[in-house]
Amino acid sequence: MNAEAQLAELTRGVVDLHVKSELLERLEQSLKTGKPLLVKAGFDPTRPDLHLGHTVLMRKMRQFQDLGHRVVFLIGDTTAMVGDPTGRNKLRPQLERAEVEAAAKTYVAQAQKILDPARMAVRYNSEWLDAMKPMDLVRLMAKSTVSRMLERKDFAKRFAEEQPIYQHEFLYPLFQGYDSVALDDDVELGGTDQLFNLMVGRDLMPQYGKRAQIVMTTPLLEGIDAKLEDGRVVGAKMSKSANNYVGIDEPGEEQFRKLMLVDDQVIWRYFELLSAKSAGEIAELRESVQAGKRHPKDAKKLFADEIVTQYHGAAAATEARKRWDAKFEADAVPEDVETIRVSCEGDALWLPKALAIAALVKSSSQGRQLVEQGGVEVDQKRVSDPKHELPAGRTYLVRVGSKNRRFARLQVEKS
Repeated sequence: MNAEAQLAELTRGVVDLHVKSELLERLEQSLKTGKPLLVKAGFDPTRPDLHLGHTVLMRKMRQFQDLGHRVVFLIGDTTAMVGDPTGRNKLRPQLERAEVEAAAKTYVAQAQKILDPARMAVRYNSEWLDAMKPMDLVRLMAKSTVSRMLERKDFAKRFAEEQPIYQHEFLYPLFQGYDSVALDDDVELGGTDQLFNLMVGRDLMPQYGKRAQIVMTTPLLEGIDAKLEDGRVVGAKMSKSANNYVGIDEPGEEQFRKLMLVDDQVIWRYFELLSAKSAGEIAELRESVQAGKRHPKDAKKLFADEIVTQYHGAAAATEARKRWDAKFEADAVPEDVETIRVSCEGDALWLPKALAIAALVKSSSQGRQLVEQGGVEVDQKRVSDPKHELPAGRTYLVRVGSKNRRFARLQVEKS
């Protein structure tokens, strides 16, 4: 693939690019010399699990690998202890070394589910940052100004609101920038929220006699609770702290369940950023849903299938879909429905009371209300009569609720 074609492939879906002409020049040089570009992206191990939001960036790294370039999966064990102030309106709690090391242990294995280990180097920025002496740190700080740091929106906002900004927080972008100096990379990748930090690296490199890196940012993936408002996807970015994430190491069944919770309109954002399907295939699928030829739920199942297959294999995806269908499809009955024995004094048991005894509802009155609302089925037939009774001597398949459905087989016996 020539340099122009590589450029087109690598810049697809990119938000920020500094500078396009420089990237083209380095791609051409790489083809002439046979020397691959060195591309890095950093991940601070503040928590042990990577999630689908992280994989947007890693998929771009994989594109570079597939074109013959090398990537550095940089674990920011030292920067994690400093704490990234990006997007923060107050001081981020500082972590202990043991916490960071425990979280970092899982990162490489998870990353290799996407990245090619043969073209991937794993580095830790403690290799060079922990080796810094006081005067090295002073020289590093002397290469930037406080006014430059205050160009950051989060710092500027805190300064304007007279909220404290701690001196060590200024070190974070400088340390991240020095990572680029230490690795002498050609390209640094990051999410759009990391643009300031990435540009600090670009600024620092020439001051240490290095050629300035090219900076590329990828979109941030919104969490599974995001909504579409006025044609825009609105919601916090995917993160464990917001509990709106899908972990790449989570069981396939859990991944499938969470992805089926994504809004029908937001799922196309997930297709765009995470699916291996071509833009044409996604457009065709979307058109079929919009035309009413396919249900939006079918599109979400296709996406969930793809994700579970990627991280756990086709068999796991088939099982996850089967279990989801059994639990949530309108006419499906789970295979493992519990049988509960309930007793009655007479010849029959009042249905709301039976639901309460079986702990399917909190009380008989709640059971009655649910029956009146049409939220109860007996032997797969809706019951709306609040006086309905279950004659003794039989077992009944009972379903309670619609979205969060619960099943039980009630074996009604005389006491």
